[in-house]
Amino acid sequence: MINMKKKEVHKHNNHDSQLIYNLKTSKDNINVFKEVDVNKQGFMLLRLSKKYKLIIMNELKNKDIVNLLHYLDPDKATDLLRLLDKSRRKRIIKKLKTDAKDKVDFLLKFDPKSAAGLMSLDYIEVEKDYTFGQVSGLIRKHEKKTGKFPVILVVEEGFVIGEIIGHKFALYSRREKVSKHIKRASTIQFNADQKEVIHVFKKHPHNKIVVLDEDKSVLGIIYSDDVLSILHDNSTGTLYDFAGVSEQEDVLDNFTLKVKNRFGWLVINLATAFLAAAVVGFFQDTINALVLLAVYMPIVAGMGGNAGTQTSAVMIRGLTLKEVELKTCKKVLLNEVLAGITNGILIGILVAIIATVFNHNPMFGLVIGLSMVTNLFIAGLFGALVPLIMKSLGKDPASSASVFVTTATDVCGFFVFLGLASLILL
Repeated sequence: MINMKKKEVHKHNNHDSQLIYNLKTSKDNINVFKEVDVNKQGFMLLRLSKKYKLIIMNELKNKDIVNLLHYLDPDKATDLLRLLDKSRRKRIIKKLKTDAKDKVDFLLKFDPKSAAGLMSLDYIEVEKDYTFGQVSGLIRKHEKKTGKFPVILVVEEGFVIGEIIGHKFALYSRREKVSKHIKRASTIQFNADQKEVIHVFKKHPHNKIVVLDEDKSVLGIIYSDDVLSILHDNSTGTLYDFAGVSEQEDVLDNFTLKVKNRFGWLVINLATAFLAAAVVGFFQDTINALVLLAVYMPIVAGMGGNAGTQTSAVMIRGLTLKEVELKTCKKVLLNEVLAGITNGILIGILVAIIATVFNHNPMFGLVIGLSMVTNLFIAGLFGALVPLIMKSLGKDPASSASVFVTTATDVCGFFVFLGLASLILL
């Protein structure tokens, strides 16, 4: 039975993936979209990138958007409505049912990148002296109205003191008071940014966060899937930035859009490559005298670049999740540098032994070994330092750090390797 259910879910996911593929590749996107059942259209839209959401929604008539929003929670409906211009958004909201309209209007007041912009209104508030029977009555009313089981928040004099987990209702009598079964709930201010939301979620890994107004009253609930969605978006954006690709680029975009999104970064990379080439050209006589150096140059550059990228990736993630602050980064910076030196020594010894054995030249092994130690030290230093500098300048470290780190390891690595070779081997 379990295997059959898994097969059904897998089949359903494959069907949805095929529909999304058809949407992106078809010249007639809107007709492909309209073939999807109206109760599934909103959920399908939410799975698309921002670019394709805009394409579809701009093609749909207002009444079509109203119909698909009917099947979404107010917070998800709000996410889609934010993509439209204000005048069209107002016209659509007027056509929503009263309850949905009021909730959407309320949610639209907040910054979409704040805690309040992420919250859901699917909760009820109960006093701590309520019985399970009284709370059950409130739950039934909420379910009848929304079709969903709410988060049950316990308040005292208007301030939230915790929550009641749903399964408790199966364990205790209707006369039992909920005050004995309150579970702590994480809270956050409505104007906190997404980084703070992630920080609270990691520090207190509950399945929801309560959003509070300025007066500490409850505004809404942030569920774990919303936090995971932020983490996914952040990691995807960072991955695109590291690769020098626009976050809005889609795998199914035509080649002209791909060229437009990538060309600028490729020009910057080309400029830094010429800088590294200039360093190599400075030691042309050394390379002519010792052609073997050319064989090992890619190893020096490759190891330095990989080590630098590892370090910068960890630093950027730490900055994003507020695990690293500019004021308290000295220990983190020192640890990364020490890790770079240690890895450099270990890799340097290994490379030195291999070079000595294959080339029958201990001095050459010494040169490549020392170069590896130096370059991995540089990788650790710049990999940690560049993201911090970019952050202090108000720039996005993910979109620029990798270019500068790779340049540093290439230029410094070639200079040290070829410089040592000139001094020791010639």
